[in-house]
Amino acid sequence: MATIRIMEPEDWPQVRQIYEQGIATGLATLETTPPEWPAWDATHVPDLRYVAVSEQGAITGWSALTPVSGRCVYAGVAEVSVYIGTDFRGQNLGDSLLKHLIQESENAGYWTLQASIFPENIPSIQLHLKNGFRLIGYRENIGQLHGVWRTVHLLERRSRTIGIN
Repeated sequence: MATIRIMEPEDWPQVRQIYEQGIATGLATLETTPPEWPAWDATHVPDLRYVAVSEQGAITGWSALTPVSGRCVYAGVAEVSVYIGTDFRGQNLGDSLLKHLIQESENAGYWTLQASIFPENIPSIQLHLKNGFRLIGYRENIGQLHGVWRTVHLLERRSRTIGIN
């Protein structure tokens, strides 16, 4: 059973390794390498980053929010990231991390969470749908990964307790 806690800067090497494992699948992101800690730290909401930790103390997965804009009118809108280590997939860690992130984001006043997911990443799409996200469209050929144009599905979750209900 994993424990979920706030991500600390010293967690970055293990978090980065899990991010690299996600990148290696070709299904998680258009990124080809994870950034260094200062760049990653600067782009993610400080109080809304979590790690799942095994009983042995290993980080098994992580979740975080990235603001969609620096404009104040979008202060309650963020993009979700959830990554699970290769050896820990299929154990409902993604579900636990996403549920925790949703609850804490609402506590912090976020009313809209969004996700951009490759259509081939069926497990991630199913995870988000299970947690109240809905498919709102797609962005066709939005970016290239290894020279191949990729499309992403856009999913959105609106809070039932924050913002317009």
